[in-house]
Amino acid sequence: MTDLLDATIVQLRARFADLSLTPSDYWQAVEARIAAFEPSISALYAYDPEAARAQAAASTARWRKGEPLGALDGIPVTLKELIATEGTPVPLGTAATVLKPAEADAPVAARLREDGAVLFAKTTCPDYGMLSSGLSSFHPLSRNPWNTEMNPGGSSAGAAAAGAAGYGPLHIGTDIGGSVRLPAGWTGLFGFKPSNGRIPIDPYYVGRCAGPMTRTVEDAAFAMATLSRPDQRDATSLPPDTIDWMDLDIDIRGMRIGVMLDAGCGLEAEPEVKAAVLTGARHFEAAGAEIFDVGPILTRAMLDGLDHFWRAKFWGDIGDLPSERRAAILPYIYAWAEKGAAVTGVDAVAGFGQTMEMRRAAARLFSTVDAVISPTNPIVSYPAEWASPTNDPERPFEHIAFTVPWNMSEQPAASINAGFSISGLPIGLQIVGPRFADLKVLQLSKLLETMTGGIRHWPRPG
Repeated sequence: MTDLLDATIVQLRARFADLSLTPSDYWQAVEARIAAFEPSISALYAYDPEAARAQAAASTARWRKGEPLGALDGIPVTLKELIATEGTPVPLGTAATVLKPAEADAPVAARLREDGAVLFAKTTCPDYGMLSSGLSSFHPLSRNPWNTEMNPGGSSAGAAAAGAAGYGPLHIGTDIGGSVRLPAGWTGLFGFKPSNGRIPIDPYYVGRCAGPMTRTVEDAAFAMATLSRPDQRDATSLPPDTIDWMDLDIDIRGMRIGVMLDAGCGLEAEPEVKAAVLTGARHFEAAGAEIFDVGPILTRAMLDGLDHFWRAKFWGDIGDLPSERRAAILPYIYAWAEKGAAVTGVDAVAGFGQTMEMRRAAARLFSTVDAVISPTNPIVSYPAEWASPTNDPERPFEHIAFTVPWNMSEQPAASINAGFSISGLPIGLQIVGPRFADLKVLQLSKLLETMTGGIRHWPRPG
């Protein structure tokens, strides 16, 4: 079972095609892993093994006829709870939500279903997706499979935990400030935030993206052909692409890669984190890239402005809720949000304006470089019970300084494992490319994965 659960999507498809393995047999291996690991990590919401068995059986029949629905037929996939699937309530991570079944699949879910993926569960997230943590007033506390005393990050917390634990090869998260990359970094996964609009999403919002979280770069790249198909519901989506997502070879001789070890504000990167990024830089240098230091683009005014804007917006979203429902929101998030009531309209607009300043600063930087590498997360880890690395609602975004600018500049960015701390926990390295250069980010990530050998030993249930 161990080898089977380490298989990539391409490997699984090959075995489905030659009938040496059926989707039903593979699902049984995944189901057994979930039974063994889920009591420890609480990654899943709306888990439906019976429906998964039926989907896998239908896929098995299609493969036996040589008629798979699409590229992901028979592949088990989870979706972050915020991504709607028809008939399943979307609690938004909070006990304040009145539950009702979703009326339709969101774009990502629709594309996966069209291609025959086995959609067996949603994954947990914190209240309204507003934390880099697995802490929620609705879901049980999600934990990091590498060490269950530690945090998996968030807000795609359950997706990260499920991926690291081996609940199948593909998990879809969402990211508006780092919510795919941050938990990927803390759990050793490859997490890809594409250019804004590359993967259609609904509801859409400034900086919000969906992206794959996988154990290998190849699995994320393979999934992009499905995930990036158009959907008219996303008015921010990009035109249909003709990208060969599996064209992962790259010659980086002469490429200019900037190394950013200072985010400009927020938490300073810990020594082990910096060391891992510098090791990654040496790999790229050995492959022929020109490596040089670059300064930060984020400022305190930018980060604080975003904080003010998000508080005001969020208070507008929840301020009119009945008092009993507001009381059900996670206290940390409510304490942060209620100060949005004091943010004036002028200040909120000025805060939103800082997203444009991030975009300008990113454009200036990328006039001098072809790519940037940096830490994904500034720290190695933090306790599972904490809401964020500071655990302070007055300092809520100190840990997203390396990730959030690229949401606002709409550039592709990925987190890939760069090594392990002395304590045995994964350390993520972020790779950022120019706007629309999604394939280049995947290619650089694959090159680094090849040079390091990737993660060979993943967590096992105790």
